[in-house]
Amino acid sequence: MPAPPGTADAAPSAVTARDGERLAVYDWPLAEGAALRGCVLLVHGLGEHAGRYTGVAQRLNAWGFAVRGYDQYGHGRSGGPRGGLTSDLRLVHDLADLIDATRSRMALGAPLVLLGHSMGGLVAARLVALKLRAVDALVLSSPAFDAGLNAGQKLLLAALPRIAPNLRLGNGLDAQYLSHDPAVVAAYRADRLCHDRISARLARFIAEGGPATVAQAAHWRVPTLLLWAGADRLVNPAGSAAFAAAAPPAAVRSQCFAALYHELFNETTERAAPVFDHLRQWLDAHAA
Repeated sequence: MPAPPGTADAAPSAVTARDGERLAVYDWPLAEGAALRGCVLLVHGLGEHAGRYTGVAQRLNAWGFAVRGYDQYGHGRSGGPRGGLTSDLRLVHDLADLIDATRSRMALGAPLVLLGHSMGGLVAARLVALKLRAVDALVLSSPAFDAGLNAGQKLLLAALPRIAPNLRLGNGLDAQYLSHDPAVVAAYRADRLCHDRISARLARFIAEGGPATVAQAAHWRVPTLLLWAGADRLVNPAGSAAFAAAAPPAAVRSQCFAALYHELFNETTERAAPVFDHLRQWLDAHAA
């Protein structure tokens, strides 16, 4: 069974964003003497933090990948109001800065793979779609391509970010639908670094960024693995299905896990096994 979500063993370091804000960074290096196949940069989801990805990082380490993660602005140990956002593309620009900082310490020629989950998947996909930085490969886990908003919510989001962009409300995520594993749900609820805040500006980024990314799927060129949960109740799986249907098969490999909840890598051992199998097989083919 993967290690339970929790904080990385080492104390986080930091990268300074372009506005001077501190972004906490976690590293899971390979054991001394292990052959390096590449580096995976993790981008976490809404309300959580990179420390929850220890189990995923350990798997990737065992496969020969050094792993780095960071707490996005307004999350975890990074600066900023919880769930806040200073500009529409703040999170995307932060990721670009993290890519630069990560490449500066990587072995020459080693591939860099982005692995984004949920909102983090959207952030990573927006960076690729906008061509802000070159990456060798992209993995998307239950990306927030469709927020599942009703007509009233869409109308509210059309006006609220202009009136009160920094107004923060509850994000409405129900932790019981993160995973079928009760231990994962309990750990999330007890985690003091997780929060339930979202600003109007961040909500707009998610609501508008998802459809904008799906609209660009037909022109996708970066090797991408798209994994999504068919029983997801936190983001609408229809967004991932639409992206998969439109994307060129030569660039995007997609797989829906019909019975799984939102956090594919944090499902029970039996349910998560095929998810990790798909990830490893794809990395073997596309990130050697």
